[in-house]
Amino acid sequence: MAEIGEIEPAALKQRLDRGDHLQILDVREPEEIAIAPFPGALEIPMGDIPSRLTELDPDSELVVVCHHGIRSAQVAIYLARAGFDRVSNLTGGIDAWALEVDPAAPRY
Repeated sequence: MAEIGEIEPAALKQRLDRGDHLQILDVREPEEIAIAPFPGALEIPMGDIPSRLTELDPDSELVVVCHHGIRSAQVAIYLARAGFDRVSNLTGGIDAWALEVDPAAPRY
């Protein structure tokens, strides 16, 4: 099984600003995303991941995002077991992103 990584919000921001090709996967529920969307993320609720795997590019580096980093860590492990080689979890989720990178992002 592939290893999953952790990426801190500031490091993710640096990579996005640099133009690194990353696919951001937001696994929160639609009502959560409505409060605080992650710009440019592919939105697939955690429970829908197994039936929507074909929407993910296995050749891309994936960064999985949720509210606090718990659900996204579980999804990252699932994706690694499903054969995705480059998967990272956003440490602290969108909440840490709002605190450390984007103070304009709503917290909930």
